[in-house]
Amino acid sequence: MNDLRRDARALDAAPPITAAEISARLDRLPMAKIHYLLLFAGGLGFMFDAMDGAVVAFILPDATREFALSSGQTGILASSLLIGFLIGALSAGIIGDKFGRRRVMMYALAIYCVASLAAALAPSFALLFGARVIAGIGTGAESAIIAPFLAEFVPSRIRGKFVGSLAGFFAFGYVAASLLAYFVVADVPAGWRWVQVITALPIVLLLWWRRALPESPRFLQAKGRMGEARAVVELIENHVRRSTGRELKPITETDFQDPPPVSNGSVFGNVAALWRSGMARTTAPTWAYWFVGIFCYYGFFTWLPTLLMRQGFGVAKSFSFTILIYLAQIPGYYIAAFVSEKLDRKWTIVLCFIGAAASAMGMAYAGHTTGLVIWGMLLSFFMNGNSALWYTYTSEIYPTEVRATGLGSASAFGRVGGILAPIIIGFSYDSIGFTGVMLTLMAALVVGLLTIAIFGRRTAGLSLEEIREAGTPGATANAGKDMA
Repeated sequence: MNDLRRDARALDAAPPITAAEISARLDRLPMAKIHYLLLFAGGLGFMFDAMDGAVVAFILPDATREFALSSGQTGILASSLLIGFLIGALSAGIIGDKFGRRRVMMYALAIYCVASLAAALAPSFALLFGARVIAGIGTGAESAIIAPFLAEFVPSRIRGKFVGSLAGFFAFGYVAASLLAYFVVADVPAGWRWVQVITALPIVLLLWWRRALPESPRFLQAKGRMGEARAVVELIENHVRRSTGRELKPITETDFQDPPPVSNGSVFGNVAALWRSGMARTTAPTWAYWFVGIFCYYGFFTWLPTLLMRQGFGVAKSFSFTILIYLAQIPGYYIAAFVSEKLDRKWTIVLCFIGAAASAMGMAYAGHTTGLVIWGMLLSFFMNGNSALWYTYTSEIYPTEVRATGLGSASAFGRVGGILAPIIIGFSYDSIGFTGVMLTLMAALVVGLLTIAIFGRRTAGLSLEEIREAGTPGATANAGKDMA
């Protein structure tokens, strides 16, 4: 990064670089080592975020017993991470658009690691709840900023696969959490505390990130830091030349001009821009999509081990079934990511909602253990196919200057659904039972698929600037195509 800063100072006198030029230069690049470095660096962050979030589901039974919690209190504890997620996601989006994506990621990871250690030592329900909320602020901030950050580096033709593969690391985090639960929570004394210590280990990633990750050139250009933006683009191009051993294609003329800014760059200006005229038609259904998706996601996965135990399975068998169901997340993420490049993000999301709704109904009426696990695996597969596209889809539909704010606010609103789901299930389980819980999730999934089918925008294969043009107030050229 020191070399990059020197390059940026040397380029301050160079001609200004436009968003159109950045797009043309980055879109022509082949996939190379630097892209995989970015994918791995961001993916590990997602993996540890997911591992920390998933661990909450496995510590609930032991924490409930140790602190003598009611079902309602257990539901509140299950929602602690999501409360923090809401705060972190919204804050990170706003701060990331104002001060930069890279810095937010590093500080967010530090907050999450320290809070996880505090949760492991918590002597009471209140302190455990508070520590889990703070950990959620860290994971929410990091999760909300990674996708828009990395989406600004990759060519449009592989953006869906790239960001979907990035989100796929969530599945590895869930599987890792279930394995930790099986070998640590179930067998080690005070295992529910030790497992939270283990999830705090990724603090070492901070040192790597500080050295390895440049700031987004699109963000730098939007902030008027032209020399730094040009330096980052040239840094990426040089990395690609070295790793591929061949020269790059010449830059072709683009058929669009940089559109006028949608915000004055202030925090309030960025938030207000999300609800102005044409942008509101993007923001409203996107917020609804996130709310439904996260309501169902955390309603299912946070309560899964406890729901299985209440169906009569012991701790070991419940955790074993949970591992199988979590494993189905992995193909769900990656298949959806690749299908979305062919079918488009919008219709892939709709298909995932349909599959998830059908699976929830199947699980509700499963008459035997095998059926319960199979339907659970299918529900996991389709819900994670959908979650693979949360970040891809939302990162694409907002302009650079409000991209992190748009994704962060949508993610934050979605966390309201995640907060409510465990609480609603906790307070209603005694009256509606397992079948009622699954039918509730099914109904919510149907609402989600109708929202995207009717109001969703198409994005696959378009550059970020082309998508921006279609969503800018007053733009009409692609309006019909976007709503198709």
